[in-house]
Amino acid sequence: MYTLTPRCHLPPLRRSPPPCQAATTTTVSPPPPQSLSAAADTLRSTWPHRFWTLAGSAAILSSLSTSASLVTSGTSPALDPLAAALAAYSLADLATGIYHWLVDNYGDATTPFVGSQIAAFQGHHRHPSTITLRDVSNNLHALSRAAALSLLPADALLSAAGAPAAAHAFAGGFAACVVLSQQFHAWAHEKRRRLPVGVEWLQEAGVLVSRAEHAAHHRRPYDSNYCIVSGMWNGVLDRHRVFEALEMVVYLRTGVRPRSWDETEESWMEVAGDDDVAAAGDER
Repeated sequence: MYTLTPRCHLPPLRRSPPPCQAATTTTVSPPPPQSLSAAADTLRSTWPHRFWTLAGSAAILSSLSTSASLVTSGTSPALDPLAAALAAYSLADLATGIYHWLVDNYGDATTPFVGSQIAAFQGHHRHPSTITLRDVSNNLHALSRAAALSLLPADALLSAAGAPAAAHAFAGGFAACVVLSQQFHAWAHEKRRRLPVGVEWLQEAGVLVSRAEHAAHHRRPYDSNYCIVSGMWNGVLDRHRVFEALEMVVYLRTGVRPRSWDETEESWMEVAGDDDVAAAGDER
């Protein structure tokens, strides 16, 4: 078993690592500044954004409709797909937390496959409110593309294997929750008066991640409350220090320190008085 060492007792990054193993940490250079017009343009949806959002939505609806067809045909009990969808909703929250933890703590913009996501999360930490100004397709297209490319073949394989309605409901429900997690995330940063009707109630009921809960993630050292669907897993993961245990395993195996162990880099800190970007978005 690995023994967890409190983070405050770990040697700071500026000290030289022991000669037997060079401890490394993941650093990201701050992005170059951009004009207000350029910042506003990056918030708009493009036709490729809309295409992938529609493609992902179609894949999800196809999977869910297949599940419904199997129920109406009498080949599957009606309650099984509902139970599977609830399980998918719960596990999607956990999955978003694990992924969020990874991109917040390891890699940089040059990391294969996920470099753009790491850069996007870095930008989000610097300008948290900008996510509320994004067009829907602009915000959801990346996850929608992943859903479209993975769910369609997965659903075809399930159909070929004669899988029950619950399997299709789980696949479609999981993909839907993961894709929509970015919208739930945006609502967790939104002002109360601008939330759609019913969203604040869902946040307070714990169905969607709340603004207060997610705000804790944006306080240094940004090492808690990673889950962004409902946040139901945040208490368990943080209370039992699950991510800290994983970070220790990674460090002992590779010598790579997560960003949350060291003093927060300027490139990951929120920009104070970030009203210009918001104003640029409001002028669209």
